[in-house]
Amino acid sequence: MAELEIDALVFDVLGTLVDEPAGIRAGIHELAPSLEDSGLEQLLRLWQQHIEREQGRVLDGDRAYVTTEVLDGEAARLVADAAGVDDPAAVARLARSGRRLPPWPDTVTGLAEIAERFPLIGLSSASRTALLELNAHAGLRWHQALSAEDARTYKPDPAVYRLAVDVSGRPPERLLMVAAHAWDLRGAQRLGLRTAYVSRPVGDPPSQSDEFDLHADDLASLVHQLDRHQGTRTGHDSQDRR
Repeated sequence: MAELEIDALVFDVLGTLVDEPAGIRAGIHELAPSLEDSGLEQLLRLWQQHIEREQGRVLDGDRAYVTTEVLDGEAARLVADAAGVDDPAAVARLARSGRRLPPWPDTVTGLAEIAERFPLIGLSSASRTALLELNAHAGLRWHQALSAEDARTYKPDPAVYRLAVDVSGRPPERLLMVAAHAWDLRGAQRLGLRTAYVSRPVGDPPSQSDEFDLHADDLASLVHQLDRHQGTRTGHDSQDRR
């Protein structure tokens, strides 16, 4: 594999650093606590399918761009209707559950360790407001957090990844996109970013045809591989801060 020469890391957030289904599932349980597990999972799928479908419509040009706050509100109403709940305040609380997502066990310590080596950029389809609350709730550490709202579209539109390239001031090949979703990494690759797949239970695993630069079981493994490829080099200076 060619040597990685990386100046900054760009992290996907939803699914990669936080357990999105767990947060939405908790919100649905709060809405309808008497639901059995099978019913809860059915409503979770309804939520996920709506978000995926409507973001796809935006990408296809069949719907004007709206923020994730709008889509979450729509999904919450669909779920509440399916659960037979007619309480505007409860629906509003459910709509905000996407901002109360638990981090994976290795996320906070992993980001802190990587931040000693490289500038970190968070790149999420979540709206600016949602991303602010999500980062605060999960305790995510960034040097810069970017929302797809600034590009008025969603991943994997190249305009979203271009946000990170422009902010970093570096050519795409000097950035490493880290995600648990193969489709996200493919989108970054199309703009020329290097790629690292991190395995998560809720991610989209690579296919046999995918060729990503790094594959890691968790953030600790990613740190190890980055050190192995680049020695003690950091994005801030050449001093080893370990």
